Amino acid sequence: MILLKTARLVALFAAALWLAPAEAQQAKYTAKLGHLEAPTQPRHQGLIKVAALVKERTKGEVDIQLFPASQLGNARQMNEGVQLGTLEATVMPGGFLGGFNPVVSVLDIPFLMPADRAQAQKLREGAMGKAILDSFNSRGFVAIGIWPNGRKNITSNKPLDSADAMKGQRFRVMDSKILVEQFNGVGASAIPINFGELYTALQTGVVDGQENPLDTIYTMKFHEVQKNLLITDHGVLDDIVLFNPGWWNRLPAGHRDIIVKAFDEARPDVERAKEAAQKTALDGIKTGTIQVRESSDGDRQRLRALMYPKARAAFLERAGAEGQKVIDIYEAELKRLGIAN
Repeated sequence: MILLKTARLVALFAAALWLAPAEAQQAKYTAKLGHLEAPTQPRHQGLIKVAALVKERTKGEVDIQLFPASQLGNARQMNEGVQLGTLEATVMPGGFLGGFNPVVSVLDIPFLMPADRAQAQKLREGAMGKAILDSFNSRGFVAIGIWPNGRKNITSNKPLDSADAMKGQRFRVMDSKILVEQFNGVGASAIPINFGELYTALQTGVVDGQENPLDTIYTMKFHEVQKNLLITDHGVLDDIVLFNPGWWNRLPAGHRDIIVKAFDEARPDVERAKEAAQKTALDGIKTGTIQVRESSDGDRQRLRALMYPKARAAFLERAGAEGQKVIDIYEAELKRLGIAN
């Protein structure tokens, strides 16, 4: 009987030791993070790395749970959720945030970022990037990073041999006055059309062309109903990393630093994966009948000279003094860094 009791005590003690580490690893701070892309896309793969780094470096105290593919709602619903605190975080394209913060729409301006990826990253990490992130503070968000997520190019059923060739053409854009003015700059017209209706609009001639990243053009088969592709890389599709202020401010300062560094550490992987996806898409596009032309430096400079001023003016009309501050910082940074754009 004594031996039996002793055996039970040993077993209970061993069980307690086995459970103790698990209890010690139990998360103190859990964040649901929702986003729009599929689990196979670069953004989500980068977020998997972020969540793993954060869990490891906070010794399990912070658990970032990922919900891709609009599982937690559409863009507006997730943005509102982060503001209200029903969702702790999101990684959202800047193009879907202009209604919440007009300052971020500076990213819609064509040829804002230089073609060189390293130079573009200097702008994101410098004073301009900080000004964009800080502009979210008064709008119910904590913005901690900017992730590159591809660049836009132009397709059309009409020639794209030069900026002059675009005159009179009709291009589909997202619903943004900045993007409308971008095409007005080259004498073209721009028509906002829902993304789901774009293929048919191209096929039936409602519009002559459109702008999107190469992987989107390929995945959505737009190249099959277009005759010409001009690789311009004229517009960035950068993501903003957003947290709910209430949740963020409850974290110890050390944990906040770990999260910021994890997102920064994963960013290059996301950008490399996105660039690889662009190359694969371009290879696939070239197997079809569409004519592909890459912009020269001269082409880009000519297009920028026509597009940038009108888009810049549309941005300032919307974003006011705050927007002017960001533009001033941006243009000063170009000069300081010696970046020719």
